[in-house]
Amino acid sequence: MAVSTVLAGARVVLPTGIVENGRVIVDGGRIAGAAPADAPALDLTGHWVVPGFVDMHNHGGGGASFTSGTVEDILTGVHTHRLHGTTTVVASFVTGELDFLSARAGLLSELAEQGEIAGIHFEGPFISPCRKGAHDETLLRDPDPADVRKLIDAARGQARMVTLATELPGGIDSVRLLAEHGVIAAIGHTDATYEQTVEAIDAGATVATHLYNAMPGLGHRAPGPIAALLEDERITVELINDGTHLHPASLELAFHHAGPRRVAFITDAMDAAGFGDGHYSLGPLAVEVKDGVARLVEGGSIAGSTLTLDRAFKRAATIDGLPVEAVVQAISANPARLLGIDDRVGSLEPGKDADLVVLDENFDVKGVMRKGTWVVEPQVA
Repeated sequence: MAVSTVLAGARVVLPTGIVENGRVIVDGGRIAGAAPADAPALDLTGHWVVPGFVDMHNHGGGGASFTSGTVEDILTGVHTHRLHGTTTVVASFVTGELDFLSARAGLLSELAEQGEIAGIHFEGPFISPCRKGAHDETLLRDPDPADVRKLIDAARGQARMVTLATELPGGIDSVRLLAEHGVIAAIGHTDATYEQTVEAIDAGATVATHLYNAMPGLGHRAPGPIAALLEDERITVELINDGTHLHPASLELAFHHAGPRRVAFITDAMDAAGFGDGHYSLGPLAVEVKDGVARLVEGGSIAGSTLTLDRAFKRAATIDGLPVEAVVQAISANPARLLGIDDRVGSLEPGKDADLVVLDENFDVKGVMRKGTWVVEPQVA
C-alpha cells in the first residue's frame, strides 16, 4: 500500500470514545498522527473502524489444530482467524503428555518470535478431573510447580498463560511461580470453593478461564468460584459469546459485576472454526461438529467452539445490546493489556501497529488490516 493512507468518513472507536466522520492515518505498518496533503483516502462513510481483535484463548481453525498441527497447519489456522478480524492470536494447547507439550511449545515459540502468534497458552494438564470438559482425564495431573516450570522453560519466553485448577495440590505454589515469571495464572476447569478461589487470587491469579464453563455453578450457600472471580477487581473474566456456551443473562451478569474493563471475549475455537461441520480431533479426543456446535463423540461434552471473534462482536453489539465501546474493550483492549502488548495493539492510537477492522452498519466484516497490509481488502460501495 502507499506510504501514507487515510481511512476517512467512518465511525472510529478510539480509547476516548466514538468519533463520527473520523480519520485513521496509516503510515507503513503503523498508525500515524498526520498525513501528507496528497495522501490517498479511502471513503468509509457508513462503516465502523475498530481495533484488530485480540484472542487470548484459541485452539485452532480452518481445519487446523494448534496442539497437533504442522507449522503450515498452524499458519492456516492463524490466517483463518485473521480473515475474521483477529489480528492477534495466542495459540492454546489442550491437555497432553508433558514431553509432548514441551516439544510443541518449542515449535510454536519460533512462530511467536516471528510475530505470527502472540504466545502460548497451556490449558491443561493441570486441571480438575471433576471439571475436565473436553480434556483426556488419563493425562491430567496435579500442578506441581516443577512441571509447570518445565512447560514455561520449553516455551522460551513465549508462555503467556497457564490454566490451573488451583485447589489441587501444588496449585497455589504454581500460581506464585507463574506470577514471578510474568505468566498469567488463569483459574479454570476447577472444582474450587469460594474460599479456595480467593486464596488463588491473593496468590497472583488474574484471569478466569471461560467463566461459568467447567466450574461449579453459582450457589446461594456455596457461591463457588464464580462469585469470587466476578467480585475481585484483580480478575479479568473470559467469556465465549457464541450463544451456546452462555445464556445472554449470564453474559449480562458478568458485564454488570465485572464491568467492561474486566471482560475479555475469547473464541476457545477448535479446528472447525471457519471450516464447517464434520468430525475432528481435540488432542486425543474425537469431536463431532453439528450445526456449528462442537461436542465430544463420547459423553457429548462441549468441545471448545467454532466461534470467530467477528461473530462474538456482532452478537454482543446486536443481540446482547452492549455499547460498541464496551465490545471493543472486551475484544481488543483488555486482552492486549493482559498479554502485555497494549503498547503495540488493542487500540487505534498513533505509533501502534496498524491493526484494524472495517465493519458495516450491521457489524459484518468488510475489511481487515494487519500491520498496515490488507488481509481482507475493503469491499465498500
